[in-house]
Amino acid sequence: MQNNERVEKFRQLVSNKYLIYNSLFLNLPNENTAYTGIFIPLLHKLSKEGYQKDAQPKEVIEDFLANHTELKTDKEKFDLLFRMIKYIERQVVLFDSIEDAAFSSFEKQKIESVLQPGNENYQDLVEHLKSFSSRIVFTAHPTQFYPNNVQGIMHGLRSAVQQDSITKIDNILQQLAYTPFINREKPTPFDEAQSIIFYLRYVYYDTLGKIYHKIGKEANLQPDFNPNLLELGFWPGGDRDGNPFVTKETTYKVATQLRITIMKCYYNHLKILMRKLTFREVNAPLNKLKGKLYKQIFKKKTSLTSEEILDIMYNVRSLVKDNYKSLNIDLIDDFIGRVHLFGNHFAALDIRQDSSIHNQVIAEIFKKEFEVDYTELSSDEKLNYLTQKSLEINPDDYSDDLVVDTIRNVYQIREIQELNGQRGLHRYIISNSESIFDVLHVYALFRYCGYLEEDINIDIVPLFETMAGMDNSEAIMKELYENEVYKKHLHKRNKEQHIMLGFSDGTKDGGYLKANWEIYRTKERLTSLSRQEGYQVVFFDGRGGPPARGGGKTHQFYAAQGNEIANEKIQLTIQGQTITSVFGTHEQATYNFEQLLLAGVKSMQSKNWKPNHKELLTNLADKSYEKYISLKEHRLFIPYLEEMTTLKYYGATNIGSRPTKRNQNAELRLKDLRAIPFVGSWGLVRQNVPGYYGLGTALNSYADQFHVVEDLYEHSAFFRSLILNSIMSMKKSYFPLTSYMKNDKKYGEFWKNLRTEYELTKKLVLKLTHQTELMENEELARKSISMRENIVLPLLSIQQYALQKIQENDPNKKIYEKMVIRALFGNINASRNSA
Repeated sequence: MQNNERVEKFRQLVSNKYLIYNSLFLNLPNENTAYTGIFIPLLHKLSKEGYQKDAQPKEVIEDFLANHTELKTDKEKFDLLFRMIKYIERQVVLFDSIEDAAFSSFEKQKIESVLQPGNENYQDLVEHLKSFSSRIVFTAHPTQFYPNNVQGIMHGLRSAVQQDSITKIDNILQQLAYTPFINREKPTPFDEAQSIIFYLRYVYYDTLGKIYHKIGKEANLQPDFNPNLLELGFWPGGDRDGNPFVTKETTYKVATQLRITIMKCYYNHLKILMRKLTFREVNAPLNKLKGKLYKQIFKKKTSLTSEEILDIMYNVRSLVKDNYKSLNIDLIDDFIGRVHLFGNHFAALDIRQDSSIHNQVIAEIFKKEFEVDYTELSSDEKLNYLTQKSLEINPDDYSDDLVVDTIRNVYQIREIQELNGQRGLHRYIISNSESIFDVLHVYALFRYCGYLEEDINIDIVPLFETMAGMDNSEAIMKELYENEVYKKHLHKRNKEQHIMLGFSDGTKDGGYLKANWEIYRTKERLTSLSRQEGYQVVFFDGRGGPPARGGGKTHQFYAAQGNEIANEKIQLTIQGQTITSVFGTHEQATYNFEQLLLAGVKSMQSKNWKPNHKELLTNLADKSYEKYISLKEHRLFIPYLEEMTTLKYYGATNIGSRPTKRNQNAELRLKDLRAIPFVGSWGLVRQNVPGYYGLGTALNSYADQFHVVEDLYEHSAFFRSLILNSIMSMKKSYFPLTSYMKNDKKYGEFWKNLRTEYELTKKLVLKLTHQTELMENEELARKSISMRENIVLPLLSIQQYALQKIQENDPNKKIYEKMVIRALFGNINASRNSA
């Protein structure tokens, strides 16, 4: 499809439909709805014109209320502003639904287009797919502002839009008008897990099953050709670092729910299959399997394994092949393939905890069991205790709740593996890993909880997420690879070492360009080391939604990595908004899973770096890092975040169960602040600092020889992907919204510094990419962003107005704080990958 055709189709299927269906809001069942809806375009016009003249949001809103309404009392004015917030929230839902409904109408590369016997690389692709693995790991990080009931409404609205049914759309929009967008109470960790399990059951079981079967069929492969090709991972219920409210009971409950849910999927799928397999000899085994699956749905402990399901189904397959001319055997293969994919577990549950917690637990154990002060031991003494001692400690002997839960969690892993299979829980991830002891603490915990060496069926995964952690990673892994005890453990794990790298905290720590380049170089070093030592390294990337947290053009990022980085397996986290906006429908999930598979192919074909390009990128990263550090260490950096952005209001939204920072009792420190509110807060004031800051300064350092940077951009797909992602962050920036800050006595110069770096970066990336405006060459994405930003501009004005009134310590401060919180929802949902 030509670009102009795609643009015209976007106009017809998205822009025009939104304009038409948006008019239905004027008929919603609220006597003030039409009245409210008429004012939205007016406030948009006043905002746009006002900010072009450097007006303050307070001036825009007060002018609107005083000169364009007849409202007299504060209560009347507050009521209108809150109604406008709710109205715009629902406009965002409508636009999301319309855009999602149009997704499949735009031609995109599909895997079957390259998986053709006549293609030059067909055989290489088939072999690649037989050994390759991609894993999407769902997290419960709170970036999803749509409650479950609203997501259900969106599902119906998408369908009605695809049918162009005005009657249905009108009915659904009326339902939406009555449906609250706010949770009265914070969800529990199990609630969050249930929300994502919904997608597993109703989107991914079908999506991944069909992709896997399609590939097997196109390549003439058996249904067990690669059960690891498309894997699902799961953090809700196992991620203690991400959520301190997760307990042993939560982990067990979620593991049980995952197992029961996949049995429900098998049961419902089998009922459909049996309608096509109405043959005498297969009736008995299929009914037997149906009965067994039905029982599992109501059992917390299972007696049916995926191996037993496969035994029955392979027997049925043989009967159909031998006695019924292979009639509908393709449908049997589809079912069998899904059992190979999803096993007893559906998604692999990961355990994650921060290294500091393990250090605390180990110290308690040493004090009680060995009667020694762990902190006083030498490194050699620690190594001896951690690798040579075995215990079977009793969690009830300890008084600290965190220590008790950590020990009980290690004990229960064995039981979960017995019920869900070893694929169902096989990783223990250690956040903020910065030494060999961070890994050995976890190994020792298993030995102290009664596990024999041969019973530790767990991949111990260091997570390097700070600049220091990444710098030390090669030395840490070399020491681990050479440790005789850990070496034995790795040999038992098929000589495979999983290593996680954190984009979100990396960017927070080192800035956009430095973090991404350091992660790349760290992967190169660890790949080289692992290959030299005879191990296969599996990289697992902790990525968020926006470019500043490793999101954006994810497929291009992986396709650009080349052979110097181990890419036999691609693993990454997705969360919140990204789950619903990128993987939320069958069409979207199909496309994006297939793109990951193709990215693995393209990375093998990626060209080598030109001489001096790595050195050039290192210099750029260092220059960027210096600029970012000067900002991060500025005395106003944290106060600006707290006082001038929405940062401190994240925790009041009740979208997630976890706190916004790790150390709840201390004053705010950047180290403790979680990446989501950090990046999200910059996004909500439309400054997006983590997505570009320092890049302009780095590019400008080559102003006199800019051609060398242009050569890097032309020949390095990796650098190109970083620049294009940064451009996306800048496209979603809008400094005129906050230009009033330049006159602030305390923060004026600080704001000007941010704006200067933005303008410098914008000027130089446009020069580098030969564009006249941001995202000029990505017209559909640019149009989508522009429409979303237009929808929420009045909302941004209201939010900034409320923030200004709070800063003035207005007598109605509490009402304005509620206004800021309410405006968070629509603003973040509209951005789709802002947090």
